[in-house]
Amino acid sequence: MKTTLAIVAVLAVVLLAGAAYYYFNMQKASLDAAAGYGPDPQLPTPNATLLPTINIAKAIGWNDGASPKSASGLTVNEFAGGLDHPRRVLVLPNGDVLVVETNAPPKPEDGKGIRGFIQSLATQHAGARTPSANRITLLRDADGDGKAEVRQAFIENLRSPFGMALAGDTLYVANSDSIEAFPYVAGASKVTSPGRKLVDLPAGPINHHWTKDLIASQDGKKLYVTVGSNSNAAENGMAVEEQRAAILEVDIATARSRVFATGLRNPNGPSWNPKTGELWVVVNERDELGSDLVPDYMTSVKDGGFYGWPYSYFGNHVDDRVQPQRPDLVAKAIVPDYALGPHTASLGLAFATDAMGSEYAGGAFVGQHGSWNRQPFSGYKVVFVPFADGKPSGPPKDILTGFLNAKGEAQGRPVGVAVDAHGALLVADDVGNKIWRVAPSGQLPRAAAQ
Repeated sequence: MKTTLAIVAVLAVVLLAGAAYYYFNMQKASLDAAAGYGPDPQLPTPNATLLPTINIAKAIGWNDGASPKSASGLTVNEFAGGLDHPRRVLVLPNGDVLVVETNAPPKPEDGKGIRGFIQSLATQHAGARTPSANRITLLRDADGDGKAEVRQAFIENLRSPFGMALAGDTLYVANSDSIEAFPYVAGASKVTSPGRKLVDLPAGPINHHWTKDLIASQDGKKLYVTVGSNSNAAENGMAVEEQRAAILEVDIATARSRVFATGLRNPNGPSWNPKTGELWVVVNERDELGSDLVPDYMTSVKDGGFYGWPYSYFGNHVDDRVQPQRPDLVAKAIVPDYALGPHTASLGLAFATDAMGSEYAGGAFVGQHGSWNRQPFSGYKVVFVPFADGKPSGPPKDILTGFLNAKGEAQGRPVGVAVDAHGALLVADDVGNKIWRVAPSGQLPRAAAQ
């Protein structure tokens, strides 16, 4: 009994010491978050600490009738509500909308130790510890008024799904551990046929970045899958990083896969650039180097390209925590196209069409889930990055804000973004459990094509 009490006392002291450390030593940013945006962001000296800065907005959800604030000239409305942790959105050719309701799978080996325990509590504080619904739901705006009147469970009993891609008459779904293929019939309200496994994906008992995003090639013959790293900065060793921090290319006909690009710590939101035909992604960079480092980014992805992780960031800026180093890889690390601010957790990417107006045509919308490793907060909004000649060409513009209230509580957190059949922007909000729709002010959607 005395031994048990002694252990409890030691744990209590450790936890209190940890709490005191966070309170008095949270590293505050010395730069405005805006300094971490653009093709040439400010990259100050790294400031690693024994324990990370943890600063997460408490998840509270939206009050009845409340909504985020849209930019001037745009309007926002609730497309669908009452969802269960919606993360990804796919617009089908007939205008139907699929939304993934999901959360993390069991990861028994991830986040062990005192640091993992504290981070687990912080994640729960942010509303990200609810059981996964493991479901894809169909939303249909039958009367074309910009709100979904039809809601139907489309595919159930998945395994922490995330990415979706339609190629021909087959819908591909990226679970946390595999890609499954389902027959798709236009206009159907539910998939009744069982799925078949196309290929396994890196998973296992750590599965640190569990989300696997997905897009089909423009000819429908290949799939591109994003796979995040199994650690923050290779602290679990490189043996567990095989085919991770990468984009995989899967040949649909043969189910063979290969590594397309590497060194991308946690890529998401794969999208085709309409001007150049290049594959673009947003990437969550590493943590625990201070509130000003490292900026997340968006970039075109080159076949065979290496983007730095874990050895360096934003080109050849070496991360000394990673040993042994690989100067040969650092020397060829590709500098990302455009930084998206430190710790913004940019998770969604979608290119705009002309329907949003000339100001937005050809540019990209980015859903920023929001920081946990920065003081003060960053992200928690949707931004627009203008493009010219297929490349980012100016400062970002806030498109959807107000996800944090005056107390710094999270009413919502934007994740995936997509452009609907009328060119409006759909935003998945996994704390508010809604899909928001952003469109030009005064513009009513045309009757939905069925």
